[in-house]
Amino acid sequence: MQRTLFDADHELFRASVRAFVERTIEPGLPTYMAERLIDRAAWREAGEAGFLGVGIPEELGGSGVGDYRFNAVWLEELAKASLGVATSFSLHTDIVAPYLVELTTPQQRTRWLPGFCAGDIVTAIGMTEPSGGSDLAALRTTAVRDGDDWIINGSKTFITNGSSAELVIVAARTNPDAKAARGITLFAVEEGMPGFTRGRKLDKVGQHEADTAELFFTDLRVGADAVLGEVDRGFVAMMERLPQERISCAITNLAHADAILAETITYARERRAFGAPIGSFQHNKFLFAELVTQLDVAQAFIDACVLAHSAGELSAVDAAKAKWWSSQVQNDVLDACVQLHGGYGYMTEYRAARAWMDGRVTRIWAGSNEIMKEIIGRDLGF
Repeated sequence: MQRTLFDADHELFRASVRAFVERTIEPGLPTYMAERLIDRAAWREAGEAGFLGVGIPEELGGSGVGDYRFNAVWLEELAKASLGVATSFSLHTDIVAPYLVELTTPQQRTRWLPGFCAGDIVTAIGMTEPSGGSDLAALRTTAVRDGDDWIINGSKTFITNGSSAELVIVAARTNPDAKAARGITLFAVEEGMPGFTRGRKLDKVGQHEADTAELFFTDLRVGADAVLGEVDRGFVAMMERLPQERISCAITNLAHADAILAETITYARERRAFGAPIGSFQHNKFLFAELVTQLDVAQAFIDACVLAHSAGELSAVDAAKAKWWSSQVQNDVLDACVQLHGGYGYMTEYRAARAWMDGRVTRIWAGSNEIMKEIIGRDLGF
């Protein structure tokens, strides 16, 4: 079915992103995977091309385009090549960017956003803790006032871009007496601050090209100019921005699965068994019919969500639907692609195997699928 989400300007932008992917990302993937890190040259090239500053004011180094559909194009083309690369860049452009644009003072924006757009400052966000998982209200990292400063102690884990980021947004509890989600504040922590250290790069099952690390804060002193937004209102700020994170995940989930399915269809046309292409066997033919239908139907809903988000109308409930359903469809498709490849599907030299490993986490992060269903269920009055 013809998608109607994008216009000619979006497709011109897509051609530019695709050229960047073909020129830089795809040739660099073996190195990124080996080093567990996207090299800074790729970040700076993306910045020079204007890909990192979509939605950020021109006077601060961005393009000033407030159309989220350009973000969607950027993420789709990255995810087709590598879910791990899409993860690292989307964390920067889709998840961190709104905090730095919407919650900062003019001085903070001038300080960070030009480097952010140029690829000189890579960013991360420190929400998840070893004991917390999806329960953001159970944060144990603390920030205690000391005059005009704050002293931060605690740790974060599973932090994308954690080993390379120059700027990390850290959620810390500032009011221990407040109930549940109240009393959390966001802080901007910069590389080199005494008391801020990084642990090892975590050894993940997949997405090796995306660096993921533990972060530690030991008597880390930051000034009042490190606070993002209002004190004790950090949890609200996070909840307000989670719909964009979740629709961002949904976009990459489907683009990633679609690319691998297309490769698997080609494989099934060429691979022969019992004297015929394996795709011609009725079971496989029916399976492909189911998979392409699942993707097309899911894409229609995700496109509607992108359009709603571009208009500022995407609800948290619809974002939760998009996140859990897209990741479920993605994992169903990838598992079937591995099966259709047979023994070769279990070999990491084949993209289907790597994609299968890369995709499994999408049902866990950005709020597990169980949390997404809880959000939807509560909206139904349960």
